[in-house]
Amino acid sequence: MQSSWWAEFRLAAGYEHFAAILKHRNAIVGGAVVMKFSVTPQSCFYYVPDGPVLPPDESAAGEVFAAILEAIEDRRKTEAQMVSHLRIEPRWQRLPGFVRGFRSVAEFTDKYSEPRNTLWIDLLASEEGILAQMKPKGRYNIRVAQRHCVKVVEDTSAQGLADFLSIYQAMAAHQGIQPKSASYFEDLVSTLWSAQKGSFFFAEYQGARLAAALVVYFGKRATYFFGGSLNHHRHVMAPYLLHFEIMRRAKALGFAEYDLWGVAPAEQSDHPWGEISVFKRKFGGVELKLVPTLDYDYDAAAYAQYLAGQRDSGDKGFRASLSSPSTSSPENMNEICAR
Repeated sequence: MQSSWWAEFRLAAGYEHFAAILKHRNAIVGGAVVMKFSVTPQSCFYYVPDGPVLPPDESAAGEVFAAILEAIEDRRKTEAQMVSHLRIEPRWQRLPGFVRGFRSVAEFTDKYSEPRNTLWIDLLASEEGILAQMKPKGRYNIRVAQRHCVKVVEDTSAQGLADFLSIYQAMAAHQGIQPKSASYFEDLVSTLWSAQKGSFFFAEYQGARLAAALVVYFGKRATYFFGGSLNHHRHVMAPYLLHFEIMRRAKALGFAEYDLWGVAPAEQSDHPWGEISVFKRKFGGVELKLVPTLDYDYDAAAYAQYLAGQRDSGDKGFRASLSSPSTSSPENMNEICAR
């Protein structure tokens, strides 16, 4: 989500963006793609999903972070709208000491946020190693699907989009969640296919497509982004073979990780993502616990009004795919300024 193509995709939905890029001797050392979301004609806020991107050395990172904030502040001063706050979602596992004045945002209180706990599979291991680190039930269900001759296919055609939407929407209706619109996926896959950054995968049984996944490729990571499965023929365990085959193909393409994109914390048994997390954890992998979504309010009154509006909206459908048991970090900073 810190790429030029993601920013252009969100532009199609009416979200403006700008970039704050820092260079040293013509080499990019850090930066951020900043989305601008208008809440009302008079107010907006800034959002940095999956960022900002900083150098690994903490002292240098602190300097770069301060410079990014300064550049964003310079931009804020030129806005005709009131900017209520800046939101960041960096891929940090702990909060650095140089981050001050930000407040954490609780899960499910705001639709403008992404998962802060995820699970990824090491694809550098051998195929046998990938299977070995799964839970026994995960390996067993993959073998069940293989015995039933479930087949996994890739399809980026118009028919693939139609089949994906059919499965995804059926899953959402069954689980009572608000799905993303068809136009969202039409715009997304148009961007992904043009940039060669993603694909649709389907698990088929007796000629019928039972499970689907939209996978995004970026840097060394393949990410499971959206998907769903149908309720019939559940005994053939199609979703398990679907994800195993995605891992195998991503490994063959040279990717180092398969990110399952969002799980509930292991200690929260009543978490809204509990069911999907049980499914994902059968594949084993490494859990990545990131710092919470962080907000810096520029105007306390405007920020309070924004929060009140989010509470009133009651929108809990912003990550609908995470409820389905079938079902992007920066590649490099050159990608950010490719615009």
